[in-house]
Amino acid sequence: MSVLALAEALIARPSVTPDDAGCLDLICERLATMGFVFERFDHNGVSNLWARLGDSGKVICFAGHTDVVPTGPHREWHSNPFAPAVRDGYLYGRGAADMKSSIAAFVVAVERVVQQRVASTNSQSGAQSSGQNSIALLLTSDEEGDAVDGTVRVVDALKARGQQIDYCIVGEPTCVDTLGDTIKNGRRGSLSATLIVKGVQGHVAYPHLVKNPVHLAAPALAELVNISWDAGNEFFPPTSLQISNAHAGTGAGNVSPGQFELMFNLRFSTASTVEGIQSRVHELLDRHDLEYELRWTVGARPFLTGRGDLSAAISAAIQSVTGIAATLSTTGGTSDGRFIADICPQLVEFGPVNASIHKINERVAVADLEPLAQIYQRTLESLL
Repeated sequence: MSVLALAEALIARPSVTPDDAGCLDLICERLATMGFVFERFDHNGVSNLWARLGDSGKVICFAGHTDVVPTGPHREWHSNPFAPAVRDGYLYGRGAADMKSSIAAFVVAVERVVQQRVASTNSQSGAQSSGQNSIALLLTSDEEGDAVDGTVRVVDALKARGQQIDYCIVGEPTCVDTLGDTIKNGRRGSLSATLIVKGVQGHVAYPHLVKNPVHLAAPALAELVNISWDAGNEFFPPTSLQISNAHAGTGAGNVSPGQFELMFNLRFSTASTVEGIQSRVHELLDRHDLEYELRWTVGARPFLTGRGDLSAAISAAIQSVTGIAATLSTTGGTSDGRFIADICPQLVEFGPVNASIHKINERVAVADLEPLAQIYQRTLESLL
């Protein structure tokens, strides 16, 4: 089966998060013929797969997700989002770019490598000989949702038994304009906060009887938004803070509010830590003598893979297949790479052009599918 055929078969399964809709079963059928050993870590309606071929050497892993975001209004699609369609050189369907085409390319690339190894070692079953490195796949149906019962469950299980992944390629759609132009070698952390500054509500005509929390908080907020958190580094821009929501008052024009609620988010680099940021914010608020409550939510900690074997291997594969010198980038939001990085020292994300992800009429160029599989194959061959 070609990359296109497998991608179409996966798209045809309506795996809106967290429903896998049988995608993993289809993948396991393909992997089983190669001798992979499977473990399922399904939890709370989420499907998770850890599949490994070989039990020695370094572990080279492909990771991804079978779940997709909701389609939006079907009437706005040019064709049924779960009936894959090829038009004008593009494969259309929900998950075409994010990231069922990557998964299809993973599987095809692994099949080709295993077939070559079997031929070269005259193996009867496809199992690896002693001393060879291992190939693994880590797949989940809970990446687009809450991401609490997906990849993190598999990582926790592997961590509990002391198992490490040496190299990991996450198939997120990373390219901006052309297949091969961008590799993600890290992601910023995300730290959100809800701040409630307390005051005393009252009539605006009697300012001596009120404590307006907006007035009290204003000097501290001015300082907060102008903090220089860090200078970033070679791969990350400086940490930034943005206020995302602010609310105070009853809606009446003659009532001073009793409390001021503010939400803000920091996207931070490896040059800062969660604990360091939190400490600085509390110090600032305390210094301004505010009465407040502050609730933190750690959305993701940053991770970074510097220049090394993995980035070199996939960069060389991209150059060989496409003729493009890929750029290493850490832009964008979060991915499941943030969990895998806990047990994997070298991790990158690479996949097709991301211009249509999560949109109506999501699509991927058919001409990019085979080169994507070739890039994964050559990277895997290099690392093995």
